[in-house]
Amino acid sequence: MKNYFYALCAAFLAACSDQKKADLIVYNAAVYTVDSTFSKASAFAVKDGKFVAVGDSATVLAQFQSDSLVDAQGKPVYPGLYDAHAHFYGLGQMLDQADLVDTQSPEEIIERLKKYQAEHPDAVWIIGRGWDQNDWPVKEFPTKDILDKAFPNNPVYLTRIDGHAGWINSKALQLAKITADTQVEGGLVVQKNGQPTGVLIDRAQQLVRALNPTPTKEEITSKLLKAQQLCFEYGLTNVGDAGMSPEIIDHIDSLQKAGILKIRLYPMVNVSQENIEKMLKKGIYVSDRLNVRSFKIYADGALGSRGACLLKPYSDAPETTGFLLFSPAELEKWISQLANSEFQANTHCIGDSANRLMLNLYAKYLKGKNNRRWRIEHAQIVDAADVSKFGEYNILPSAQPTHATSDMYWAGQRLGKDREKNGYIFKTLMEQNQKIALGTDFPVEAVSPFYTFHSAVYRQDAKGFPAGGYQMEGALSREQTLRGMTIWSAYGNFEEGRLGSIELGKAADFVILEKDLMTAPANELRDLKVLKTYVAGEKVFERK
Repeated sequence: MKNYFYALCAAFLAACSDQKKADLIVYNAAVYTVDSTFSKASAFAVKDGKFVAVGDSATVLAQFQSDSLVDAQGKPVYPGLYDAHAHFYGLGQMLDQADLVDTQSPEEIIERLKKYQAEHPDAVWIIGRGWDQNDWPVKEFPTKDILDKAFPNNPVYLTRIDGHAGWINSKALQLAKITADTQVEGGLVVQKNGQPTGVLIDRAQQLVRALNPTPTKEEITSKLLKAQQLCFEYGLTNVGDAGMSPEIIDHIDSLQKAGILKIRLYPMVNVSQENIEKMLKKGIYVSDRLNVRSFKIYADGALGSRGACLLKPYSDAPETTGFLLFSPAELEKWISQLANSEFQANTHCIGDSANRLMLNLYAKYLKGKNNRRWRIEHAQIVDAADVSKFGEYNILPSAQPTHATSDMYWAGQRLGKDREKNGYIFKTLMEQNQKIALGTDFPVEAVSPFYTFHSAVYRQDAKGFPAGGYQMEGALSREQTLRGMTIWSAYGNFEEGRLGSIELGKAADFVILEKDLMTAPANELRDLKVLKTYVAGEKVFERK
């Protein structure tokens, strides 16, 4: 009866001459505006891609008329969701590769690769991603032997789930001319009995990646569109790509201008001296859907592959503390150049040593309170003595809650129980500046922002493990998590004035869900479905 009443009101009031014309009206909704007071509404009107009215259904329908009315039937509506740190183009690449996620043994990987090869008979290289030795019965790095037996004639390159290790066969080793004498700064060729095993850590992967087939522009476009479709299905309207080449960024810009690519992107430019000189000369570039204002810097690697740089040795590998991917001098050279520009520095820091180094470098050049919004990406293991630096220098933590629930099974083994308490401290980090940007790091983790939400609030995996949650002192509230997935991520991109909340004058990016993130039971959060996704008032996804 209520829906009929609103529709009747809309039809009647449409004839009134004092009504304004809107392109779209959404009413009978549970609208979470995520404004400064976290207010709720039941309707809004959209004109020229922006919100022109937000309020109760009766008032909005009285003020505006439209040929496009959406009765939300009481469903929850949120601002378009952000993923502050992901790999958008990397997701598109992975969708065209062999999927090795959740494989439980090297033997299962071989089975998947053979199926992939049968489906791609013309492919010379066999490329896949997603393996994780921590999921196997024997939790050790694999060797080339099993790949050699199954694929003696094709080069094989398989990226670990975190992107910080590669597993290759002898054919690939030969093509890359990798031997026992090969040395790589910021990387490692793993050896056993004086010979390469087939595992490459961090920058050593570039020796093989450089040989992988170069995609055409048409293939790049296809990968980007596949990634966009998957993001829209999960309600993501804005994605930060943590490391992209200027050439891919230019291609994205052309696709967006042509109306082919509709998602909003915040690409962080891969740092190199060449890219810094090129981009600083070009300057910050902001269009309606592209925001190029930051550089992605890698300080260290990943905890799972023991490339994260720690202050003290790994508890399960006392012979190593991990390593930096670049020397402190080189890192400072880049930071000093960015400090004299308008660009942001966004640095990947996993280990407590890497976090300390970069926080101190940031502090040296930021010199106290500022509005530079430089970010530490991941901020995964932060020594207690270094936490206050986030607040003292207005450094924004950019974290991925699903890393906590993926790593919790073995993080204690890597770190030891005392040091583990310095990991995944999202609440403590958020409290330094009352903000935290949240993402997934996909395709390292699943694309779903609802995994992010569940992991941030309940700190459990899909099966509800562990009971009571993992290190719950680091958990965020539901409101804090939603802010981290919307307005706080917008802040991290300098976009809070035009995106990130449902408010007058902002771009009409929003998502309609089947259930309410604020009230749904914990065991239902990961399975929430997006009903519709809108960008600038345009429907870009609808669940059939």
